Amino acid sequence: MQYRTFGRTGWKVSEVGYGMWGMAGWTGSEEKQVNAALDRAIELGCNFFDTAWAYGDGLSEEILNKTLLRHPEKKLYVATKIPPKNRKWPSQRSFLLKDVFPADYIIEYTEKSLRNLGVEAIDLQQFHVWEDSWADQDEWKEAITKLTSQGKVQAWGLSVNRWEPDNCLETIRTGLIDGIQVIYNIFDQAPEDNLLPLCRENNIGVIARVPFDEGTLTGTFTRQTTFPSDDWRSTYFVPENLYQSVDHADALRPVIPQGMTMPEMALRFILSNPDIATTIPGMRSIKNVEPNMAASDGKGLNSSLLQELKAHRWDRTPTEWSQ
Repeated sequence: MQYRTFGRTGWKVSEVGYGMWGMAGWTGSEEKQVNAALDRAIELGCNFFDTAWAYGDGLSEEILNKTLLRHPEKKLYVATKIPPKNRKWPSQRSFLLKDVFPADYIIEYTEKSLRNLGVEAIDLQQFHVWEDSWADQDEWKEAITKLTSQGKVQAWGLSVNRWEPDNCLETIRTGLIDGIQVIYNIFDQAPEDNLLPLCRENNIGVIARVPFDEGTLTGTFTRQTTFPSDDWRSTYFVPENLYQSVDHADALRPVIPQGMTMPEMALRFILSNPDIATTIPGMRSIKNVEPNMAASDGKGLNSSLLQELKAHRWDRTPTEWSQ
């Protein structure tokens, strides 16, 4: 496992972290399997874990709590997120800060996450949605300043809405944000335009989420792929999205290097960018953990392949199903 500095925090984080969305609320997540996967990731050098209160209404945080207790000798970095008060993902331009992240609510849910996680301080507390129009409003600033001064949060971050990487630039310029979590992968290269340069300039740690485009970049989906009705992906991969996603993934097959899988290429694409501190694939079993962790060996993709992959950029805009 290779490690990178997470912006101005100075933390040395594993460049492949652990996305814990799949730990709660998706099908196929069994506790024994999940714990084995988490433990194997730590054994292989993973030390960055990203969760959220909304992942099972605190269940994912509680699972991470138990993981921390099983590994007291390890420094494991904990990142979680405050859910929007109106429970709307993503946020909309018309939403008011007072309805989504009022100060008392920021404090309330940070306290809830502290209890769920069983820690005295959260390493990285993030806003689970964001609107850049809130950048200059004082309420969120006062709340995070208070929690930081109390030693309850070490650093603050934003989880940027899907396909809106520029919807946080002014907030970064406030100087109060230490980390940005954004969708970045072979298809979603738009953060390279404005967001990543600004993060580099301000020494902000960047978390690349959705490295496999919600599964498309594993190369296992077909136009006939379906998901159980209680699986979030059943509402995301509507035909309009599924068909295009499969077509874009199929177009990548001819450029995959011999001996490499599509998901490995997807991870190595991200890790070839020095502006990314860590990427957080979702993993629910050891069979996912081992190949994902193995991608962190210091060997990026060669320049010619990276240039070829630039042509697979797929710019999309939020829709009613993109959530």
